[in-house]
Amino acid sequence: MTENNDIQVDPPRIGVFVCHCGSNIGGLLDCKKLAEYAETLPDVVYGEDNLYTCSETGLSSIKKAIKEHELNRVVVCSCTPRTHEPLFRKTVQEAGLNPYLFNFVNIRDQCSWVHMKEPEAAFDKAKDLIRMGAAKATKLEPLNKNIVNINPVAMIIGGGVSGMSAALSLSKQGFKTYLIEKEPMLGGLVNDLYTLAPANVKSSEFLEKMKGEIASSSNLEVFTSTVVKSIQGFVGQFSVDLDNDGTLVKVDTGIIIVAIGAKSLKPFGLYGYDGSNVVTQLELESMLQDESYSPKNVVMIQCVGARNAERNYCSSVCCMTAIKNALILKERDPSAKVTVLFRDIYMPGIFQEKMYKKARDNGIIFLKYSPEKQPVVEQDVVKVHNEFINDVVAIPRDMVVLSTPLVAYDDNKELGQLLKVPLQENGFFLEAHVKLRPVDFATDGIFIGGAAKWPADITESISQGLAAASRASTILSSEMLEVEGATACLPEVNKNLCKGCEVCLNVCPFKAIVKNQNGDIEVIQALCKGCGTCVATCTRKALTIRHFTNEQILSEIIALTSE
Repeated sequence: MTENNDIQVDPPRIGVFVCHCGSNIGGLLDCKKLAEYAETLPDVVYGEDNLYTCSETGLSSIKKAIKEHELNRVVVCSCTPRTHEPLFRKTVQEAGLNPYLFNFVNIRDQCSWVHMKEPEAAFDKAKDLIRMGAAKATKLEPLNKNIVNINPVAMIIGGGVSGMSAALSLSKQGFKTYLIEKEPMLGGLVNDLYTLAPANVKSSEFLEKMKGEIASSSNLEVFTSTVVKSIQGFVGQFSVDLDNDGTLVKVDTGIIIVAIGAKSLKPFGLYGYDGSNVVTQLELESMLQDESYSPKNVVMIQCVGARNAERNYCSSVCCMTAIKNALILKERDPSAKVTVLFRDIYMPGIFQEKMYKKARDNGIIFLKYSPEKQPVVEQDVVKVHNEFINDVVAIPRDMVVLSTPLVAYDDNKELGQLLKVPLQENGFFLEAHVKLRPVDFATDGIFIGGAAKWPADITESISQGLAAASRASTILSSEMLEVEGATACLPEVNKNLCKGCEVCLNVCPFKAIVKNQNGDIEVIQALCKGCGTCVATCTRKALTIRHFTNEQILSEIIALTSE
């Protein structure tokens, strides 16, 4: 990428823009005085406060000031770089500056929000932060973003409804797409379901329609009974080795979507689980395939194996599944007695709320139990403490159905290591940001959808699969991609310092550091995220992080202690 560097970057001429962020900052801090203070700092030639610096008016003001005051560095003091740094970088670039001659100072999250009860001290801290930001700005250097070529091919790992939805979306957009499934057939957990809520359609009919679309797609290739063995490369240029039922297959792809789903917990050792008279909801679904199956007395127990010390999360789909199956049983035999023992009922959304109301109207009994007094399954009854009458009641039962959570696959860790992406504490894959980048991984070019990242119902899984495909298409539709320029490097002047100890190779979480054919340490720029772990652990100080050099960080420390 070629930057516009027509404006001389030395000596520094810094402009500081202080944002009120509505009342988030301006409600506590005197932003006008902060802007005036900024003008007293070395190399700062212009200071300004704005109600919303990220607004069209605020951005125009930055561009105007760059031109009128010949600014060659810009500091914005506002909210968080996670949401707004790309916007401000683009703005200074449009005004003729290299985007890396911009520095972000967070006086909202790091000051006004956390010190809202100490306005005077917060004001002093804001001055410190601005002084540090301006000091670093004097040491900023123009950088070029790294360019990678894009192979317009997609790979989806996981052939459940989320993976199939993503594959169909990308193939219909004209991209060559590979769909990888480790089981002998597509469909995932939906193969074991009887009906899908809340639409109450047969899962077999739903799957057949989706599989038919996949079979008729000309640029969608499906691999079943296939597992991923190795993954090399980076965004736009991944190389994947597959084990297709004993045969090695090599596939090159530009992006990867992880949609491997999750599995239903087998509750061994809980409530007398035996797979025949005490079963899981998923096993009940299989029994319901026989439309003559209709037990008379059914007790369903919620939150089995979930919301406890081992798994502290709510699986979110269990209540809907239980009520859906309870309604099926009541529809087959209105005289059947179905009781749901619950800790809490989770039925979000208008359609699920209607299902719950319908269940109550159809005579399904809901009885709350506490974790301290859990139900006891006996030969012909289930005993549970009824909080409303403060006594134990015995409920007749022919069948006990346990609502167990969706849990992560045991091999998630292995796949995560191949992809160089993280898992969270329960073994599910961890997205880059739950709100800002919900279907992205921190590693560029790899996306996620469905129950692979958290328990999700069919509707959510399809939506997330389509969202992942949409994000992936923004990469696949381009011939080239710009990736972050603030990465680790081994400058020529530092190469003699490197002794090849390989500590940096071992600590890099993105596996962006390798040894080349000559045995020298090399940073793969497209993989590096500039986290700085390698720099912190290099005993020889051979590595540097662009945009966060030792000189730049020391300038902030010196500025902090200067007053």
